[in-house]
Amino acid sequence: MINVGHLATMLPGGRVVRREDGTVVVPPVTRRRLPVQRRWHTARIAAWQLGILVCLIAYWEVGVRVGFIDGFFWSQPSQVWTSLVTFVGEGDALVDTWFTFRATLLGFAVGTTVGALIGLSFWWSRNYATIVQPYLVCFEAMPKLALAPLVVLVFGMGLSSKVAMGVALTMVVTTLTCFAGVKAVDSDQERLFYSLGAHRIQVFNKLVLPSVLPWIISVLRINIGLALTGTIVGEFISSQHGLGRLILYAGEVYDIALIWVGVLVLSVLSIALYVIVGQLERWLIKGVAHGAATGAAR
Repeated sequence: MINVGHLATMLPGGRVVRREDGTVVVPPVTRRRLPVQRRWHTARIAAWQLGILVCLIAYWEVGVRVGFIDGFFWSQPSQVWTSLVTFVGEGDALVDTWFTFRATLLGFAVGTTVGALIGLSFWWSRNYATIVQPYLVCFEAMPKLALAPLVVLVFGMGLSSKVAMGVALTMVVTTLTCFAGVKAVDSDQERLFYSLGAHRIQVFNKLVLPSVLPWIISVLRINIGLALTGTIVGEFISSQHGLGRLILYAGEVYDIALIWVGVLVLSVLSIALYVIVGQLERWLIKGVAHGAATGAAR
């Protein structure tokens, strides 16, 4: 038995029709078309972004000149620009930027590669993975800043200690991500490979590695930020070059404008690294898609 009152409350407008024979007729409900939100053109979005930035800088400059922003603690854009010109023209801008850039890329490459190899090795032995995993989790939870002085003492003040800090931050993240990808491999497909006579190495090459590769790709953008963070931390502790050393020195001498110069250059460097990793990610995704298409064709 249909409860007409309940049905009326469930339909838009409560419209139901009862026939003479007692049956209930529900009129068709008119579907409303969802509003389509137009996406702005890229140039318009860029103009808005640039306009917001210009307004913030103008507010900052005017605020310092008028007096409701403390110029001693915040400096002002005109002073930051003067310090930037001096840093680029007379300072070690190229040396410091290249030092940080190189250490970040090396830490990113080594940490991602080693972490991926360790994570993929867990597929070969679940007992080995169960034994090692708690140590990885503990190392991931440990604040890496506490290890920075020890790393600098072991590897020295040069490039090696900065790369080691980048590796320490990226390796465990990649390992745990790869291990999650290994556990997500389809067990039915794995049994199918073995039933068709495939060896363990063939299963790894044809099934496990292609299945885990998207997981590795997904962690690249995270790793580049972690590698840069590790490099800056290493430069804060002890270094002869680098943007971290520049920011630390500027803070010690209370040169706030120079601090903003270091932050600005570091931001530009971060964007450049993000673009590079994004291009690498697109290239790897195309490679995975091409490999999947080739395998399906075979």
